[in-house]
Amino acid sequence: MRPRSGPTVEHRVLVARLRALRERAGVSLQAAAVALGAHPATVRRIERAETGLDAHQVRVLLECYAVPPAEAEPIMAGLAAANLPGWWHRWRDVMEPWRQEVIGIESSAAVVRTWHPALVPELLRTQAYEAALCRALTADAAPRRDRHLELLAERQRRLEERGAALWALFPASALHTSVGGPSVMAGQRAALEEAAHRRHLTLQIVPLDFPPHPMTGVPPLHLLRVPAPEIGDRAMLEIPGSRVDIIDEPDAVMDYRIRLDGACATAPHPESPLPNATPSAGNP
Repeated sequence: MRPRSGPTVEHRVLVARLRALRERAGVSLQAAAVALGAHPATVRRIERAETGLDAHQVRVLLECYAVPPAEAEPIMAGLAAANLPGWWHRWRDVMEPWRQEVIGIESSAAVVRTWHPALVPELLRTQAYEAALCRALTADAAPRRDRHLELLAERQRRLEERGAALWALFPASALHTSVGGPSVMAGQRAALEEAAHRRHLTLQIVPLDFPPHPMTGVPPLHLLRVPAPEIGDRAMLEIPGSRVDIIDEPDAVMDYRIRLDGACATAPHPESPLPNATPSAGNP
């Protein structure tokens, strides 16, 4: 059974170790499945963190891979923690599976880099701004919308509490897009001005008259780095239609990182003041 709230990083780390041990031992998926008395798809699902971790199955696999006790014991000891639901479990009723995947990684990321081509990035939005967006872009009823806002606030709180680095890049046009009206935008702008002084936040805003840059035309993008060698960096690319592609292929992730690095290198210095929300003469 797939973890109901998406796999935690602890779960991902443990199954990555299981896969590495199988490959080190030269054991095929088929042979591991025979040891379990199961189909190879079962082993594949275990290694992809698509199912809960059964202690008996894990022990059988460790024996099949001839893992010495000094290596096997820490893995067995970590099973309970790996099977615990993530903190976001209580909001699973308002989360699509892909969002559970995203938050499962985001919740342990040491660095979160985010780009939005048209709006203030999600992790920097005020409750009023996000609520206005939900009303404009979704058909969610008020109770579901309120639950979504609670989840966003908890994500933001945990990110700051953990001291994770957040590096956000977005265009000044986001400050000219009226989301919820003047008062909501004034509050969002004030929140950004306050956030710009936080120790772990880097905020860059591309001016209205800026030339095209490497992220021009790219959908919303998030790059996440988890401080665990078993888990590589992830790129999350938001696709129109309310879904996200989760990319873990190293070359593809590197391509997006290079693009984002290039855009950040040419954008104004992070300490630059926020652009004026009122277009100046000559600006559209």
